[in-house]
Amino acid sequence: MRTKFLPLFSFSVFMVCIQLLTYLTDSAYHLTQLTMTAYYSLLAIGLCMLIGYAGQISIGHAGFFAIGGYISAFLTTYDLSPHKGKAIVAALSKIGALSSRPDLYGGNILTMHPWAACIIAVFAAMIIAFAIGGPVLKLKGHYLAMATLGFGIIVYRIVLGTTFLGAADGISDVPPFQVFPGIAITGKSSERILNYYLAWVIVIAGMAFLLNLIDSRIGRALTAIHGAEDAADAMGIPTARYKLRVFVLSAVFAAIAGILLTHYNGGIGPSEASVMKSVRYVSIVAIGGMANLWGCLAMSLILNYLSLRGSFGTLDDAVFGGILILIMLFAPDGLLRKQLLSDIRLFFSRRSQKEETQ
Repeated sequence: MRTKFLPLFSFSVFMVCIQLLTYLTDSAYHLTQLTMTAYYSLLAIGLCMLIGYAGQISIGHAGFFAIGGYISAFLTTYDLSPHKGKAIVAALSKIGALSSRPDLYGGNILTMHPWAACIIAVFAAMIIAFAIGGPVLKLKGHYLAMATLGFGIIVYRIVLGTTFLGAADGISDVPPFQVFPGIAITGKSSERILNYYLAWVIVIAGMAFLLNLIDSRIGRALTAIHGAEDAADAMGIPTARYKLRVFVLSAVFAAIAGILLTHYNGGIGPSEASVMKSVRYVSIVAIGGMANLWGCLAMSLILNYLSLRGSFGTLDDAVFGGILILIMLFAPDGLLRKQLLSDIRLFFSRRSQKEETQ
């Protein structure tokens, strides 16, 4: 138990040190990109669980990210004031699912409370993942990749061409997410440090959940499925059920990431559902190690931060696409795979043996 949570504690200390470093160097503006990186990392570790442990490739997870973000953004910006007389609006108001806030023109608008919108968005993502996961996960190899790619393209074209979702402009003026009294997910510079810690606490909680899942009976079954699905099925492991559950779980992680980042940024655009976003997430999982949550998190922290800082310039998509190609060609298990240290020791031991024989 102590060794399991030691990496989580060490990572927490590392993130605290980063914040202190930005304070000492008077560069707190870096926390904005690091907070956004945290939400993208939440999606990445969920996708790592699907690809690395269930052995299912998905090039459409940007679609689930967009589903969560767009539903929450729409519900928290759509004014229900003209519909106050309707029964459903009255019922929502009675249970506290609505909130009133000032608009840009000095008036008040009545919208869904962010918590209610979040719950609806997550359930929508779960239902959609369950609906498409059943038939899609029966496919294997490049057929599965093409099917998930098609789903991502459908979501992208819907959000790009739908007027009430803002079309090419997306949805703006999304309110802060009031998590607890006095604590809100917002991009305001005055709450930059608070949001930085809140975002990474959520990521660490997600990591703790997934690490416990991997060490459980379900995690061992997923490892067996990834290693040899037919053999696992012959041993009585319900492979189809486990694959579907992990697919839905990874979709929930993506939807939550989309919701939180949308409220942090105050809006969302169709680019978040693009195919290249999905390729980016797969690239991060691939370079971090297909079955290495910590490697995935480390690569997500580095690559997403550099991308958000504009380090790759106009070649951003080309860099992630190139990374994916190189990893698949020369390191299919990822650079930070679990067996990396043992492979390095084996390499040097063989080299020393060769020198001794000479």
